[in-house]
Amino acid sequence: MHKQSLRQFLKERRARIQPETVGLTRPAGRGRRAKGLSQQQLDQLLGRGTHAYHFLENGKYPNPPVDLLYDLGRLLRLTEDEWVMLNRYAREQEPPGPLNPDSGYQVLGTWEDAVAGMDNMAYMTDAAWNVLTYNPAFVTMFPDRQVPDNVLRWMCLDRGAREVLTDWETAWAPRIFPQLRAALAAGGNPYLRQLEADILADPVTAPLYYCDGVVNHPDGDERPFRHPIAGPGWITICSAAPHSSPGARLVVLVFRAGERRVVVRPPLRVIPAPDPQLKNGRR
Repeated sequence: MHKQSLRQFLKERRARIQPETVGLTRPAGRGRRAKGLSQQQLDQLLGRGTHAYHFLENGKYPNPPVDLLYDLGRLLRLTEDEWVMLNRYAREQEPPGPLNPDSGYQVLGTWEDAVAGMDNMAYMTDAAWNVLTYNPAFVTMFPDRQVPDNVLRWMCLDRGAREVLTDWETAWAPRIFPQLRAALAAGGNPYLRQLEADILADPVTAPLYYCDGVVNHPDGDERPFRHPIAGPGWITICSAAPHSSPGARLVVLVFRAGERRVVVRPPLRVIPAPDPQLKNGRR
């Protein structure tokens, strides 16, 4: 537990919530008045027994239960970024899931401009792979210039996709289906469950659905690809996720026409400058 950081974080967040907005009244009379909710009021709202919140804010509640943090996060109206901070400060762990189950189904509108400004094929989806935004280059990868509503359904079931996704049965399906299975294992949603049912009902995809494969994300994958305009080649997939929308994803497709060229790209990193006080491993 990071006591000082947790205390400061919680004091600032509860100061934003006015008691009247949660059905409470501001204490009257003499004495110092805290901004927003008091510790006593949060104890009352949480209903976790006497002084549970007081102990947490003051660093006397090591390893608090996750369900307490969920209740607190919702009461304090935390963003997803703040939810991560709360778990790190209080439990020294990443949260087990998003604070708001719907947060992965919308992204900030500024992402539309960010994606539109990219040169490579790029698109953004929500947690169910529904396409939220894309750039003009992405449109060119579809022979009919029609971007599908859901890119995962297109990759899994659309016959035309197999003309673009070269060697679909061996290079694509074993990497696509595990992503869907992993999403469903984490809870999924009705749309993804229907997609799974449609895959299992299809004579082509059903035998492949449980094929070997443990890929949960495509970041860094290189796969054969036939671009409708540029012809056959290879794409490298770069995948990232916006902090404020867990489960949503940004995908950038870097296309290279022609034969596969294996290019070993070292990881991008900053090498720390040597300590001038160190010499031969000693100060």
